[in-house]
Amino acid sequence: MNRLWSRVGIRAASVGLLVAGVIGGVYLGQDREVQARSAEAQLVVQANTDEMALLKERHNQHAAARAYRSQAEGEAADKAATELKVAAGKALKLEKKAIEKKAAEEKAEKAAETKKSGTVPFTGDIPASCNEFDGNRATGCALTLEAGFGIDQFPCLNKLWNKESGWNHHAENPSSGAYGIPQSLPGSKMASVGDDWASNPATQIKWGLGYIKGRYGSPCEAWGHSQSVGWY
Repeated sequence: MNRLWSRVGIRAASVGLLVAGVIGGVYLGQDREVQARSAEAQLVVQANTDEMALLKERHNQHAAARAYRSQAEGEAADKAATELKVAAGKALKLEKKAIEKKAAEEKAEKAAETKKSGTVPFTGDIPASCNEFDGNRATGCALTLEAGFGIDQFPCLNKLWNKESGWNHHAENPSSGAYGIPQSLPGSKMASVGDDWASNPATQIKWGLGYIKGRYGSPCEAWGHSQSVGWY
């Protein structure tokens, strides 16, 4: 009987050990599976972390590239704007020179035509009549018409003798000896028109108009010469 229980006990113990082994194996298998899954999860996490780091690095690279491209485009635009401004300035200078050259050529052509005709037209305000003047200027205007010049020439004569004497028939240049309204040098030249040349403004004006006609052709020609060289 004791042997029977002993065998039963041994078998029960064996069965228990077997069950325990199975259970242990199950737990061991589960633990390995858990460990495997944990390791896999860590690998996934690490892969995600690496991927995020890579994506972030690429994003930074793209951002840097865009910034560099934007800066380069901005510098190129600034350079183009500067070059355009310089080119526009050069073009403006060339255009201005061309306009000035054309104006000079037209002026020269006009002067040449005027020289051929012997008359320089006055481009300022032309008096309607000699009644607009008084004193020696009124006399000078009337004698200008009598000498065969148009009234458009009198403004030039007025400017010329304003400069020379202020239309003062007693005006005398102490350094040169020029005298009278036309500043004849010497004053005695005006005696060819009249003995009263020293005191009569009409005598002086007639002589002056004759001198201008013979030397320059017209009062405006004489005034133009005076403006160029300072005398006539």
